[in-house]
Amino acid sequence: QVQLVESGGGLVQAGGSLRLSCAASGRTFSFYAMGWFRQAPGPGKEREFVAAISGSGGSTYYGDSVKGRFTISRDNAKNTVYLQMNSLKPEDTAVYYCAAAMTIGTLHLGPWGQGTQVTVSS
Repeated sequence: QVQLVESGGGLVQAGGSLRLSCAASGRTFSFYAMGWFRQAPGPGKEREFVAAISGSGGSTYYGDSVKGRFTISRDNAKNTVYLQMNSLKPEDTAVYYCAAAMTIGTLHLGPWGQGTQVTVSS
């Protein structure tokens, strides 16, 4: 099973940018669709889809709340997927998780990394 380690989170002011990285173990990284999800603080908050990318990188998908602001990309030679986040808003504050799956449609099933905290101050 692929192992995932996220990094790049932190504290940023509204309007700022961050780039998250997710490093994956294994030799078959390019076989996996990759995705980013997030979970905001507070009771009852569910994990929300952010972005996904196909194994080749040729297809990308975004949640409505991040379209036009976030960009997902991958480097199969480095076994890494990225999430470039621009024009950040306080409502983007969440723990961001990386996921891997054989298909885009099953990314929500995991496996997940440990998550990286993103905090956007107003």
